[in-house]
Amino acid sequence: MKKIALMIASLGIAATALPTAASAAPWQNVNQRQTSIERRIDQGIRTGQLDRREAVRLRTELRQISQLENRYRRSGGGLSVSERRDLDQRLDRLAARTQVQKHDRNRGHRR
Repeated sequence: MKKIALMIASLGIAATALPTAASAAPWQNVNQRQTSIERRIDQGIRTGQLDRREAVRLRTELRQISQLENRYRRSGGGLSVSERRDLDQRLDRLAARTQVQKHDRNRGHRR
């Protein structure tokens, strides 16, 4: 009976630990994500997929997210779960907009 109880308890611990480990693995920190988006913007400019106006808008939004991160860090030292989630969502939207802008077939026609 003790073996069964011990086995059930260990399965319960394993079941709660697996989702935590799985969700933590794909997460990138905010600085890595910002660097990745900046690289995509630079690459879009080099290849002509982004015109100057698009790049300025995207970089402005990236800078605003960075400033928000700095405000969050000043207010509490580290990032809370909700602050991290907010930054992640903003970076997700910016990454998606960057992707759309790069593939909208606007090849610098606006000047």
